[in-house]
Amino acid sequence: MTLTRREILGAGGGLAAALSLSSLAVWGGEIVEIKMQGNEDGSHVWFDPIGILIKPGQTIRWINLNPGNSHTTTAYNPANFERPLRMPKAAKSWDSDYLLPNESFSVTFTEQGVYDYFCIPHEHAGMVGRIIVGEPEMHGWTELVGTNGDLPEVALKAFPTVEDIMTKGIVRHA
Repeated sequence: MTLTRREILGAGGGLAAALSLSSLAVWGGEIVEIKMQGNEDGSHVWFDPIGILIKPGQTIRWINLNPGNSHTTTAYNPANFERPLRMPKAAKSWDSDYLLPNESFSVTFTEQGVYDYFCIPHEHAGMVGRIIVGEPEMHGWTELVGTNGDLPEVALKAFPTVEDIMTKGIVRHA
């Protein structure tokens, strides 16, 4: 079978289009992984990605890849140390407890909305993340409905915007 120049260029364009959608790979049914990371000297810690867009029913698995630190993934919810509610009211709260290096923890998200979470020992260092569960057409979520409560200023500044996550699908830590 011989392909024409037009067929080859068309296939290349399709490949380019598919590659440009890689940030929306989270829309598949696979488990999405968020890495807990940090500098060797412990001077900087973060979640990667810090912001992500997923479909209802998808699972997020956090894995601690920081060899020198324990981390948690903990929902902003009054059930967790009376932290402010920064997730859908109908959603189930979570707290992984301390994860040692190479340990992981998973949550399946069924309720649509914005979920903010933090690492208990590193919230003061801005180790926070944001998950959006739902269709990308739902641009009515301009900012999180909820209270900032007593969140550290560094944590509030670290959250990616809802619009950025909705546009990019995945927001990596800067």
